[in-house]
Amino acid sequence: MNQSLSVALNQQKDGTTENPTATKQQQQIKQLIVPALEMLLALPLGLALSLFNIGGIAWIFGGIASGVAVLQTSRIFYNYSPKPNRTTRKIGLVLAGLTIGASNAHTNLANVAAGVPVFIFLTLFLLLCGSCIGYIYSRLSKTNLLTAMLATAPGGVGIMAAIAADYDKNVTLVALVQALRVTSVVFLIPLSARVSSSACFQPQALSIKDGLFSFEPSHLGLLSLALLVTGLAVYLATLLKIPAAPFFAALLVGMAFNPVLDSLPFVGDINFTPPLAIKLLGQILLGITIGEYWGDKSTIRKQTIGYALMSVAMTLAAGAIAALLAMQLTSWDWLTCLLVTAPGGSAEIILVALTLNHNVEIVTAGHVVRLIAINISLPIWVFLFRHLDMKRTEGLLPEK
Repeated sequence: MNQSLSVALNQQKDGTTENPTATKQQQQIKQLIVPALEMLLALPLGLALSLFNIGGIAWIFGGIASGVAVLQTSRIFYNYSPKPNRTTRKIGLVLAGLTIGASNAHTNLANVAAGVPVFIFLTLFLLLCGSCIGYIYSRLSKTNLLTAMLATAPGGVGIMAAIAADYDKNVTLVALVQALRVTSVVFLIPLSARVSSSACFQPQALSIKDGLFSFEPSHLGLLSLALLVTGLAVYLATLLKIPAAPFFAALLVGMAFNPVLDSLPFVGDINFTPPLAIKLLGQILLGITIGEYWGDKSTIRKQTIGYALMSVAMTLAAGAIAALLAMQLTSWDWLTCLLVTAPGGSAEIILVALTLNHNVEIVTAGHVVRLIAINISLPIWVFLFRHLDMKRTEGLLPEK
């Protein structure tokens, strides 16, 4: 494996003229080697971390460590700097959405619908706080408003970084702040749950010894059908330009799969849940993409990291204040409120709720409402902040 990696990656150091077809093939080989190595490294890392009894969240951290290690190794030792793989994240979102949807298949929709006004209020509060934090971050770090807002918005790493690339903004800075915030939230919430209340901290174990890779033939058939239907749903959602199509489509398929099959006259009682391997793989892939954004950073100034930490701290504080508001408005416990208002990527936070085995349906509903609101309002944000940036550039707005 090491020899093949050396041959594939060191080709870039060769200064001789190469056939364009051969160069393209070498690039494709490199793009396959990197995710393969990330998966091979993430499995033992996740297994080692799972020994600390932190539940399925261990596999996310295993993926993060793997993504950082492989990208930094490629850059330092092989002079090859691959960009974060969007396909890896899409697959991770699909598997995570299918898993989360299946866990919410028997949700009492009446109870969830009753909380929608609270979800909307909390979303608006967090968006308002995010705008203020983005403005402060913009002024202190001397960056443009659109970049600052994309960096501090409570969205996902991949989505915000992609938008920054589309508008030719500082992708590295946006990805840094987003990755720092998501990593902090994924780490701090389980820690807070363990410290504040051991009674509600019941991590869902994902262990190989618990039958992680054992399948029954009937389950394999249902899994194949579920993945096929999910793939078609994601394709249609993408054509319709639905925001976060991989996650939303897989989530809906996971929720509807069992009820739809049970309604068919020629099918018996179906109680399909994705195998543990699917849960593990989805968490690893999401972790790897976060790690890739970390590993993509070559040289970052201390001042940049300092401002990023400051904005993340303010965002986390806003999430804690929103959690306190949620406790006043609802009968939810502290951990549920914290998970609902956590300013991280929606898929990652819902997975944290799933691994903590704590009110997954409420957390899912809250983050779905927020994800929809962010994606609907994002074009307005982009237009507004681009307009303000243009005015500032033209000198129509004072710098201070």
